[in-house]
Amino acid sequence: MWRSIASNFLTLAIVLLIAAGGLVAWGQRQFTGPGPLAEAICLRVEQGSSLRKVSDDLEARGAITSGYVFRVGADYTGRADELKFGSYLIAPGASMSDIVDAITRGGQSTCGTEINYRIGVLVAEVLVRELDPATNRYVEVAKFDPATTAAPQAYLDIAESGDVRFRVTLAEGATSWQVVEALKRAEFLQGELGEVPPEGTLAPDSYEVTRGTARQTVLDEMARRQADTLAELWANRAEGLPYDTPEEALVMASLIEKETGVPTERRRVASVFVNRLRQGMRLQTDPAVIYGITKGQGALGRGLRQSELRRQTPFNTYVIEGLPPSPIANPGRESIAAALDPEQTDFLYFVADGSGGHAFASTLEEHNRNVARWREIEAQQGTPPGTQQTVQPAEPAPAE
Repeated sequence: MWRSIASNFLTLAIVLLIAAGGLVAWGQRQFTGPGPLAEAICLRVEQGSSLRKVSDDLEARGAITSGYVFRVGADYTGRADELKFGSYLIAPGASMSDIVDAITRGGQSTCGTEINYRIGVLVAEVLVRELDPATNRYVEVAKFDPATTAAPQAYLDIAESGDVRFRVTLAEGATSWQVVEALKRAEFLQGELGEVPPEGTLAPDSYEVTRGTARQTVLDEMARRQADTLAELWANRAEGLPYDTPEEALVMASLIEKETGVPTERRRVASVFVNRLRQGMRLQTDPAVIYGITKGQGALGRGLRQSELRRQTPFNTYVIEGLPPSPIANPGRESIAAALDPEQTDFLYFVADGSGGHAFASTLEEHNRNVARWREIEAQQGTPPGTQQTVQPAEPAPAE
């Protein structure tokens, strides 16, 4: 009899083990397989939210079949306690594993309502937009320049709702003074700012913040990212460059940044300046002269005068030898990379070509022909000569 009981117990145990194994396999398929979501949704994870609250929300919206399996899977993969607040776009058919990865990986939010304070070279503006999950496209709700316009009611309603994320985006080529002045006008930030950071030391990038973040915290993060970028690229620089320190490379990168808005031209513009330095030629770049006049506090708004091109200032590259004493703007990563790995060319000159880019030349004769063509284009466009502040390196320096 005892042998029969033992046999039956063993059989039952085996059945239970098989059933348990089948249940585990089923749970794994549920966790990693395609989910039931038919249309994309935007999932908001609040600060301090629990995994149960998130799973209940997902189940109620039809994104997952079982909140329990979702929580067990998150716990099994070691991510149950790693929720990151934000708004996340959940794609149709996303698996539970995909969703857990999205809400625990962190980084920038991918959907919902966003207030993006964009600090540009000429203007800083607040853009309010909302992602439509169905089309994966942002819809603009409001836009204004806080320096000249009071915040519209649509902005105030959204900014104070709590269901919104904030971002500060710094464009390449803005000056440190412009950044500081713009941050002072960001009403969703708080705190005072100290001195204007050294020119060139702030990284053009996108920074996700929360309402009430200290302005100095944003500025410090910009400086940290720029320092990291410069250190990384300096370590992999080309050999034989005519500058000896990362700081000099940053000056060169700022000149490149201000000279061209065409990404494919950056390394070519860098080659012109490098070739000139190697041959002992003055750089003769207008943006540096302009910076010496404005100190980076706004646009010049007119063409350079002949007297300004002859005036002795630390930034007048028609007069001084070599690089200016400091950067003239905050260059982006690509301009720093170009300064540290320029194209190999024999170009010594460039001028605007009317297409948004530049015509490059190896000889002064060829360059003068390019300049003549550009003057014809200016005449056809009805643009007074010299109002397009484009670089025209040439020897000798212009004279009246």
